[in-house]
Amino acid sequence: MKTIFLVDDSATILLSISGILTKAAYGVEKASNAADALKKFQSGVKVDLLITDLNMPGMNGIDFIKEVRKLPNYRFMPILFLTTESQQSKKAEAKAAGASGWIVKPASADELLNTIKLVMR
Repeated sequence: MKTIFLVDDSATILLSISGILTKAAYGVEKASNAADALKKFQSGVKVDLLITDLNMPGMNGIDFIKEVRKLPNYRFMPILFLTTESQQSKKAEAKAAGASGWIVKPASADELLNTIKLVMR
C-alpha cells in the first residue's frame, strides 16, 4: 500500500482528503502544520507522496518543501501543492522549490486521485 502524507492547517481539508485517499486504498499520515510534519520527515517517516498546503501559519508550504528536499530520503519523492492559490508566479516558485505538481482547492476526488496517479508513476 502506498502512503501519502497530508499537511494542511484546515482540519476540514485533512478530514475530507484523508477520507478520499483511504477509500482509494492509500495509507495516510497527517500533520496540521509544516513544523510538525518536518519533525516526522526528519525522524524518517515512510511515505510515497507529500501533499501540502501553501498558506499555513508558521512555516509556509514552499519553505517546508525546501526543508524536506534537503533530507536525502525525500529528495526525489513526489510533492503536490493543494491550495487556493493559482497565480503562475506562485506555481513557478513552488516548482523551483521542488514541487512536482499543483492542485487548486476545491478539487474533486477524481481530479485529486488522477493527479496522484500521474506523479506517483
